[in-house]
This record gives sequence, C-alpha cells and structure tokens, in this order.
Amino acid sequence: MRIHFTKMQGLGNDFVVIDAINQSVRLDARQIRFIADRHFGVGCDQLLLVESPVSENADFKYRIFNADGSEVAQCGNGARCFARFVLDQSLTSKRSIVVDTDAGQLVLNANEDGDITVNMGVPRFEPKQIPLLMPEEALVYTVFLNGDQVTFSALSMGNPHAIICVEDIETAPVSALGKVLESHPLFPERVNVGFMKIMDRQSVKLRVYERGAAETLACGSGACAAAVAGIERGALERVVSVQLPGGSLKIAWQGRGHSVYMTGPAVSVYEGQIEL
Repeated sequence: MRIHFTKMQGLGNDFVVIDAINQSVRLDARQIRFIADRHFGVGCDQLLLVESPVSENADFKYRIFNADGSEVAQCGNGARCFARFVLDQSLTSKRSIVVDTDAGQLVLNANEDGDITVNMGVPRFEPKQIPLLMPEEALVYTVFLNGDQVTFSALSMGNPHAIICVEDIETAPVSALGKVLESHPLFPERVNVGFMKIMDRQSVKLRVYERGAAETLACGSGACAAAVAGIERGALERVVSVQLPGGSLKIAWQGRGHSVYMTGPAVSVYEGQIEL
C-alpha cells in the first residue's frame, strides 16, 4: 500500500497528514508507529487523517493518532495544520471550516495573515468528564509523585490535561514528573502534563509532556488548558500569550461556559509517499 502524505508542523509540533478521502487508507497501530518512527519512517508527534464528515453540517472528519499508535480525540496544533492542509490541497475553499472529531465539532478559521484560529470548545472541569478519579471538582488537586507532594489543576479540552505551576521553566522536571503523572491511576485515560511558569498576567511559559508522545515542542490543547487553569486561579487575564519551546500561541477565554479560542501558525514542510 503506497500512501501520499504531507509533513506539517505547528510551532515545531510535527505531523504526518493524510488525505483519506481521495485515497484508500486503512492503518493499524503497527503501521502508525512505523510512520511516526524518526529513524525508519517519516517521523512525527502525531498522524492526522482527513476523512469525510459524519455530520450534515460538517466539512470533514478529523482523526488523530499519537506516535505510539493510540487514537486520541483532540490536538490543537494538529487542528491548525488540518485547516492549512485542506486549504492548500484545495479540498475546500471555505475560510471557516467545520470538522467532526471524537470530542465534538471544531470550527477552524483561516485568517488573512495566514494564522489559523481554532474554536477549541468549552473546557470541562467535572472529574468524570476529564476523566479524573477524584470525588469532587476542585480548583487544584494534590498527589504524591516520586516522594514529593505535587499540586495541579485538571480539566478537559476534549482530551485530559494536568497543569503544574513551576518557578523555573528551564529546570522543571518535565520528563521525570511528566512520565509518572501521565500514566498515574488517577487518570484512567492517561493525561497530558503541562508545566507552566506565569510571567505576568498576560503571558506564560509552558512545556508539555504529551501522553503517548513524551515532551513536544508545542501542544495547542495544552496551551489552552494552561491559560484556562491560570484564568481560573485568578492569575491571568482573559487573553494570554503562551510561549512554548517551538513558539507562541494566543489563547482567549471569557470564562466558564465559553469556548476557548487558539490562534497560531501552521506550516507545510514537504509532501511525499511511503510504502506500507
């Protein structure tokens, strides 16, 4: 099976994007791991499939697979690359694109400056909606990791996130604590772990240990979760610049019951074919 693909990146978070509308694509977890392998395959943090919509009002369906082959419901940087891909490939001429995902519908807007704004939906805080095995919702939760007491915020952006505030973003124990919390029994579907340094009321620095992918250069849903957690704690304004290792995203959220809006770039790197 020969598959045409496009390699894309959003702030260094890289993707293999595949048109599964105009070519027949059936991938299992082993094949996805091969494509994602940076030595023997193409190499990526996630693989994205562009499929036909399942809802009457949608333009496409958006599916996301981590580098380990697991399927997830949400990826913000991937959503921006998804929008850039369908425009660049002339799969649509719309500037506002509705896509079905397993976490609900997303609306992707192509801006005049080339950036993409994504309506990431309404964040959810109830533990059972994250999911998080805690008896009731709290502003912060506490867990012991590697013998230390760790405090974190938790919410869902269509995928689960835990946000830990740190004093020094450079020395934050992203690999050590991220790996432990990602697969902690508190999170039955695992969790993306964000380490956030609040710089001022309008900007933060963030590093993210993504479930199924380890630390990445950027995580769009993680940036949204970090901004929401900071706003909930009263530490941030409603519009926040989130600085990730790969670049910056603008996150806007007006509070409970409102959608989170993420704006940032998406870039096509190259096109190719791979034999599976």
